Amino acid sequence: MGYKLAGFNHLGGVEIDQPIADVYEANHHPKYLFNEDIRKFVLRDNLPEELFNLDLLDGSPPCSSFSMAGNREKDWGKEKIFKEGQAKQKLDDLFFTYIELAKKLQPKVVIAENVKGLLQGNAKVYVKNIVKGFQEAGYNVQFFLLNAASMGVPQMRERVFFICHRKDLKYPKLVFNFNEKAIVYSQIEDDVYENKVLNCHLPYLAICKPGYSLSSVHPKGSMFNAKKLHPQKVINTIANGSCLFHYSKIKLLSNNELKLSGSYPLDYNFKKVKPIYLIGMSVPPVMTAQIAHQVYLQWLKC
Repeated sequence: MGYKLAGFNHLGGVEIDQPIADVYEANHHPKYLFNEDIRKFVLRDNLPEELFNLDLLDGSPPCSSFSMAGNREKDWGKEKIFKEGQAKQKLDDLFFTYIELAKKLQPKVVIAENVKGLLQGNAKVYVKNIVKGFQEAGYNVQFFLLNAASMGVPQMRERVFFICHRKDLKYPKLVFNFNEKAIVYSQIEDDVYENKVLNCHLPYLAICKPGYSLSSVHPKGSMFNAKKLHPQKVINTIANGSCLFHYSKIKLLSNNELKLSGSYPLDYNFKKVKPIYLIGMSVPPVMTAQIAHQVYLQWLKC
């Protein structure tokens, strides 16, 4: 959606998770949709010719291996079965499969997104290997830590973007100066009570101050992901396990508030997927559009 907002002609994609692929199909009607593992896709010898030498290839390799909210190093190299019901697999090597795909398709520009945790602790080794992998595939690499809140999205969402171009194109270095005015919670709030508040949250929600996590008033410091929002601050990062509460009412964010904070249209068809799950797992479309517009202006337009 972000690329469409920026004026790109969107061709299609690869998605392993069937319900997410269904949402993708319903909203965007891609010309090419491969509902399969990227490990299988990269081995295909029957890909359409127009998927080669693209202007831009974008991918978000699964980030749970590097998220500061997960087990990180403890799970690296391990095979696990994930929420989506996929086959037992490792996730921390999929970034390099994505680089293999870039090497095969040889797009002019490659963008890869991941969580902020990729730049922290032992994960920095992965960053060095990712940069090396792109360089060996024939690409010059820059990486940026960007916050959606400074890009016109009403949500604090920091993400790392690797933005690469084929070496033969000799593009200049990208320069980003995103400084949009913050969109605070009071600008998008509504009065819809549709997502259930758990009883265990009620006593702590009553005494927690706006802008703080319920862990600040919990005797054991639990409920870190449960936050009471502040009306004059940007909404906290949305994750699948988040519980984000109104500052004065006993209500969670409504689905429309979630959509707005993720920069999704209110009429977006989530089909059978919970909005908080899809929004919490995705790059906000407006964030992508901002990046894509600058890539076009500084590189592809030349």
